[in-house]
Amino acid sequence: MNLRGPKVRIARQLGIPLTPKATRVMERRPEPPGQHGATPRRKISEYKKQLVEKQRLRAQYNVSERQLQNTFAEATRKEGHTGVALLQLLEMRLDAVVLRAGFARTIFAARQAVSHGHFTVNGKRSTIPSQRLQPGDVVALTEKSRELAAFLGPLEHARPAPHLSLDRDKRSARVNEIPERDQIPVICEISLVVEYYSR
Repeated sequence: MNLRGPKVRIARQLGIPLTPKATRVMERRPEPPGQHGATPRRKISEYKKQLVEKQRLRAQYNVSERQLQNTFAEATRKEGHTGVALLQLLEMRLDAVVLRAGFARTIFAARQAVSHGHFTVNGKRSTIPSQRLQPGDVVALTEKSRELAAFLGPLEHARPAPHLSLDRDKRSARVNEIPERDQIPVICEISLVVEYYSR
C-alpha cells in the first residue's frame, strides 16, 4: 500500500511532516489544506480524535488499513502495553529499519528502495517492505546499489536510531534490540489508536 495523493497535502491534513518538503511548507502554512483550512474548527468528537491518530500512525509507516489491523491484532497477543507493542512491531519492519538507519530520507523512499531489491537481510536479497526483523539481523545495500547517489546522500547525514548500529563503509546496519517507546520518533497518541481498534 502507498499513500496516494500529494504527500505535502496529506501531511498538512494530518498535522505531521511526512517529508522534508512537507516540513518546509508547514513552517509557512501550518493550517490544513483547502479553502477553509484556516477557519476555526468545530468541537472534535472522541471518535474523530481516535481516527486522526490512527491515520497519523498509518501515514508515518506508510501501511494499509489491513496491515495496521493485522499488526494491532498481533500486538494484543503480546504481554505488556498493547500500544507500545504495536509501535515496536511496526518499527521492526524492513522499510522502517531502512529509514531509521539513514539509507532513505522518507518512509516512502525506503519502501520503494526495498521493493526494487536494493537491500539484503542477513546476506539474502529482500523485496518485502513488511518483512519483520529481529535483534541480530543485518540489513545492507546490495553490491550493485552501494555507490548509488540515492543512498550516498542520505548516508552522509545519517543519524541512526539508538537501537541500530550503522556501518557506513560496509553500507550496512545491524538491529541491536527492539526499541523502547521513547526511542521511537513517531508523532502519535498511541492510546487513542488502541481505543480506536478496541471499540
